[in-house]
Amino acid sequence: MPRPRPPSVRRRKSAQQKPAPISIPERGLKIGEAARALDVETYVLRFWETQFPFLKPKHTRTKHRFYQEKDLDVLRLIKRLLHDEGFTIVGANKHIKEFGIDTLMTGKPVAKPAPTASAERTSSQSPGIDGQARRVLNEVRRDLESIHKILED
Repeated sequence: MPRPRPPSVRRRKSAQQKPAPISIPERGLKIGEAARALDVETYVLRFWETQFPFLKPKHTRTKHRFYQEKDLDVLRLIKRLLHDEGFTIVGANKHIKEFGIDTLMTGKPVAKPAPTASAERTSSQSPGIDGQARRVLNEVRRDLESIHKILED
């Protein structure tokens, strides 16, 4: 009788389990150690390093990565945005660029930016549009302005 095969997909730990605090050696954590501390696979950390330009762990001459406490904080932020808050990678990059990485790492909720004067002026000039349509159009305008800003940088 053949044995049942274990599932091929790694099961996530419940969100209620908090990882045990780890002590980071002076040299930093190797990629496997950092991946275990964050409960992700090593290839995920390598991929995030290619997608988030501000994520730059130290590399030795032999190309080994060593993650310091600051790098782990950034990785926790990225994981929170992608896994908990449902951002896409592009959306997470945009969000971090808009609010700043240091502000987001505090964990405090961030307020949406106030509408620009040009958006308010445009909405007051079009009296034929109802309130909900105006809100949607203003939101689209803000999104387009954000995309334009990203493309300029």
